[in-house]
Amino acid sequence: MVTAPRKVVNAWAMYDWANSAYNLVITSTIFPAYYEIMTGDGNDATKEDVTHFLGRDFVNTALYNYALAFAFLIVAIISPILSSIADYKGNKKSFMGFFMTMGSIGCASLFFYNKENLGLGITCMIIACVGYWASLVFYNSYLPEIAAPEDRDRISAKGFSYGYIGSVILQIVCFLFVMKPEWFGITSSTFPAQLSFLLVGVWWFGFGQFSLRRLPKSIPAGAHNDRHNIFTSGYGELRKVWQQLIHIPVLKRFLFAFFFYNMGVQTVMLAATLYGKSELALDTEYLIIAILIIQLIAIPGAIVISRLSDRIGNFKALILCVLVWIGICYAGYILPKKGMYEFFALAAVVGFVMGGIQSLSRSTYSKLMPVTRDTASFFSFFDVTEKIAIVIGMFSFGFINELTGSQRSSVLALMVYFIIGLLLLMYTLSANKSVKQS
Repeated sequence: MVTAPRKVVNAWAMYDWANSAYNLVITSTIFPAYYEIMTGDGNDATKEDVTHFLGRDFVNTALYNYALAFAFLIVAIISPILSSIADYKGNKKSFMGFFMTMGSIGCASLFFYNKENLGLGITCMIIACVGYWASLVFYNSYLPEIAAPEDRDRISAKGFSYGYIGSVILQIVCFLFVMKPEWFGITSSTFPAQLSFLLVGVWWFGFGQFSLRRLPKSIPAGAHNDRHNIFTSGYGELRKVWQQLIHIPVLKRFLFAFFFYNMGVQTVMLAATLYGKSELALDTEYLIIAILIIQLIAIPGAIVISRLSDRIGNFKALILCVLVWIGICYAGYILPKKGMYEFFALAAVVGFVMGGIQSLSRSTYSKLMPVTRDTASFFSFFDVTEKIAIVIGMFSFGFINELTGSQRSSVLALMVYFIIGLLLLMYTLSANKSVKQS
């Protein structure tokens, strides 16, 4: 296989530029802090803020985690159906565009969320989350179609690098609105954050058009009479993928390892801001600075880890990354309240390994995949594995928080997930060596 022309590769990477604004502004910085303000009592001395939703009182941070877990559950359920249709018709670009539009509208609609309409905020948050992650199912499945195996680490890292650069640019703009509203004649305390949500929707939709216009149309994988029920055949495709995985032990073991360590990675990324805001009592501006540190360091981090994998191999590089994540969890557990500088230092370490482990996981999977035209089905299996891991991670984080009254206990649970993932990665590395020797 020959890698696609540079303009196609750049168009693919530009979708990371477009959608990563959601991941930074909505998932990581401004929206979690805004949500905490909208659902909290404004008193740092209060151990837990409680909010009422759907007839029940929730710890506000736990409700946030439950809502995201529900969104990821939706994605896990619908991904097989969507990828089945995309593989059959060869229209993964259309699905990618649909969910991009859905997600950007969800982000923009958060403009109307305030203290009086928690239901709107939760609903739009779920819609935006589903749109973002569902579109990534089809975005990720393009990688083996546009990149030769030897180029996939580099091109995967390029996508993440574009994403970090684009998201930081918009984050800085939003940061100015939030921190210096008087520069723009803004007097409302909530309007800067609401404007940021609107800008994310416009940014995502606008730059996403660049990718959609330049990415190639996929080749249909089969004829209509090959599929009796296109809406259930996606799950049949997952079963076929699993049956193939049984005969590819290294790939199967890697997926088990990925399931556990990614459970930790994604939950840390999704819960970090609320942890800093609620558990560590850090000011919003410090949280935004910390996330910006993460994004800026993630760019060289992804490149360094990609080069490290070239030297020592993907599995050894992933093992080193997971070891660092275990240390991150322990450090997060012992962080003192108001520990601003400690939080900044931890953010720098998180940033260095965050992009690298995601990029390397994606490219490792694409390398271990068998040669096939059903790339969307294989990446659907990968994404379903990822989403179920996130559902368990986010739900357990919120449940342990409500059970113990502290998010620190939830962080310890994440460390256990990383340790299990580490052991499974080491087992996978050993199995891979045995396969090569035989």
